[in-house]
Amino acid sequence: MARGLLKLEGFNMAKNLNPKCKQCRRIGEKLFLKGERCFSPKCAMVKKNYPPGYHGQKRFQKKTEYGLQLQEKQKAKKKYGVLEKQFSNYYKKAIWHKGDTGYNLLNLLETRLDNVVYRLGLAKSRGKARQIVRHGFVFVNNRKVDIPSCQVKVGDTVYVKESKLNTSYFIDIQKAINKQTLPSWLAFLDVKKLNAKVVSKPTEEEVKQDINVALIIEYYSR
Repeated sequence: MARGLLKLEGFNMAKNLNPKCKQCRRIGEKLFLKGERCFSPKCAMVKKNYPPGYHGQKRFQKKTEYGLQLQEKQKAKKKYGVLEKQFSNYYKKAIWHKGDTGYNLLNLLETRLDNVVYRLGLAKSRGKARQIVRHGFVFVNNRKVDIPSCQVKVGDTVYVKESKLNTSYFIDIQKAINKQTLPSWLAFLDVKKLNAKVVSKPTEEEVKQDINVALIIEYYSR
């Protein structure tokens, strides 16, 4: 079994167990995998802004074109919390969709249910969002969905299980939501019930952000 991966018997599921802070340091930039900690002085990219390992501070060699492509692919993969085979499958789907392949790829990643939960502010990180979904706290169109990779569509409603709204965690979330700015493609129908709707597709500017998707396309086109 590969280091850092856990496969559960009876489930078609695997998990990246590599320390989150080391993943950011290996890529060379913040991936915001640990929520609020990433914005604090305790962030590993603030304290140790160099690759992990004994020789980490000495690794300043210039990357090749392939190295840059690989790094960008790894960055996107780790940022959205998907494994290699999953990411490759998303790329294959993106090719068969009409339009720009780069936009299609990132749109598929953005419209995963765990990412939607994260974008709505119901979790401070995508890892926490996956946990909330897997525990059955999230409903889509009046049906409980516990699969983080579930794709949401325009018109879908996403909300938190009613019995969980009075827990301290979601009470704090309700207070924080009024202070945050949502992506243009999401909107709350009822903040008290944490009920939201996918009102449109993500824009190209919103999905691309800090990811150089052209390098990812070049990596898979080799």
